[in-house]
Amino acid sequence: MTFTWVAVLLLTQVPGAEEPADSAWPSAFSAEAVLPAPPTAVGEGGGWNSLLRLEASTLALLPRGGGEPVGYAQLRPTLVVDGGGAWGLHMGAPVRLRLRLWGGEAGGEAGAGRVRKEDWDSLSDWGQVVRALKLGSEESAVSLWVGAMEDYSLLSGHLVRRYYRANPDYQPAGGYLTSSVGPLFVEVFTSDMLGARLVGAQAEVDLAHVLAGPLREPGRYTLGLSAVREWGRAGGQSPQVTLAHVDGTAVVVVRPSFELHVLAGWGGRPDTAGAWGAVVGMGADALTPTLDMKLRLEVRRQRGGFRQGYFGPDYELARLSAVSRSGTPVMQAPFPEGLSAYGEAVVGWDGVRLGEVLQRHLHLSVGAEVFDWGRVDVDGRLAVQLAERSLEVAVSGLARGLGQPGARHLYSAEVRWRFGRRLYALAQGGTRLYPGADGTLSPVAFASLGMGVDDAR
Repeated sequence: MTFTWVAVLLLTQVPGAEEPADSAWPSAFSAEAVLPAPPTAVGEGGGWNSLLRLEASTLALLPRGGGEPVGYAQLRPTLVVDGGGAWGLHMGAPVRLRLRLWGGEAGGEAGAGRVRKEDWDSLSDWGQVVRALKLGSEESAVSLWVGAMEDYSLLSGHLVRRYYRANPDYQPAGGYLTSSVGPLFVEVFTSDMLGARLVGAQAEVDLAHVLAGPLREPGRYTLGLSAVREWGRAGGQSPQVTLAHVDGTAVVVVRPSFELHVLAGWGGRPDTAGAWGAVVGMGADALTPTLDMKLRLEVRRQRGGFRQGYFGPDYELARLSAVSRSGTPVMQAPFPEGLSAYGEAVVGWDGVRLGEVLQRHLHLSVGAEVFDWGRVDVDGRLAVQLAERSLEVAVSGLARGLGQPGARHLYSAEVRWRFGRRLYALAQGGTRLYPGADGTLSPVAFASLGMGVDDAR
């Protein structure tokens, strides 16, 4: 694998199962995006490659519901080792030291020591040291990925879709294992390798392969079964829940750079009568040397509190306090029966060539669901690379429950500018929700300014 100036990003993200690894991007919500290494760091060719990096920045938290601001000095050491397409390792974690310059308290941090205890107060938080570990590749019969889960979808995405670590005080390392044997493909995942949280799997069978043997175009007709269990015993206590879903997909149009498929599915909660949902829809994938585009449109029916995409981008907050007046966990909050329309678009474009990793002049990822009883959910991210890729600007947003009481909004932006071979500057800002001991969520604005230095070999 060539360690170009963007190759390090391949090891910083968890791709959704429906997307190639080079379509995932860092999330501005977490303020943990990784700047590319210098373009001249390593030449073409295989073999071992590595990157050392140190970022130093300030982090200011400003409570919006009252209270004094609090500031930190933040150091982020990073080590990336790339052993080729079959394996790679990315390690790094923030070390935040309390600065008394702003005094006061934020998010219940009164009396905290010099090291912010909320970042390291549970076994799961130590998982953040491993940002990414990969063994195997897309061509391997078995492959493993462990690290920070951002924008993760479990195959069909009807149970886990665009899942994101939205809780800033809970930083686990998740992982997924994939295996293919003949017509069977299986993906198993956990959101927390060191705690009892989300655990699930999806198995898909290639029906044409079963009936007619291996085909030149595999995966034309598939049947899948997925199940996910929430144990609720890490990152704060939350109710347990189990969901299952059956999916069928048929690819109806195949062109050299374009595919069109239709889908249908049904799911529910095995332990709860009357909690079920159905879905029908279609999707399109287009891939050219400069464009990678995935579109999906679905019509959904929900009953008894079940909904598709239950474990979504807001779940890590909603499991503590759902979007509603009640403020109860999503498992206990009422969710009206009805219909919804869901749309998703993931678009990557590059003026030169997409390349095999995250080289994108533009990347857009957005999902939206509109319910017939008046609720709207939207989340997305837009990132652009400018000035010969030395400047990256990204904006992110998440809005849940628009049109309903207790709607939730999170927004952020980041700018990263490389002005030397090894030096770059970064600026980030936006809003977060910090959970309290009683499960309530406190809104906090954040801002960060800093510098970084790296060396790639």
